[in-house]
Amino acid sequence: MDEDSRIAAVDEVPTDSSLLFTVRDGFDTEEAILLRLADDVVALRNYCPHWTDVRLDKGSGATRRNGELVCEKHGAIFEAATGHCTHGPCEGATIDELGVTVADGAVYLTDDEYDFEHTGPSGDHDLSSRGRVDFTGN
Repeated sequence: MDEDSRIAAVDEVPTDSSLLFTVRDGFDTEEAILLRLADDVVALRNYCPHWTDVRLDKGSGATRRNGELVCEKHGAIFEAATGHCTHGPCEGATIDELGVTVADGAVYLTDDEYDFEHTGPSGDHDLSSRGRVDFTGN
């Protein structure tokens, strides 16, 4: 595998949340998250299909309950393995997946549409941080 496409070691991907990383598509950057499953790692774009300006991982890990991914803004629930919404206002929608491969204990970006930039946020601000319903319990 190409070292420039190495995102992280598998052991760095949390089992109870996510690992945030940034990819580049031409001049544009986007955020994505790695989710560790029982025997695999998947990558999804870091947004909720209901309001695409809502980030699932704001830099401290996405919320996961019973292995599923949860949007804290409106409580939508997504299958971690597929990004498919099973409950909430975007039920039936699916978060876009990015191609990744696990090899030699590391996760590599293999999606032809993107180049790996770095782990962590893109630097863009979350436009949804105020004024919408919040299910964090705070």
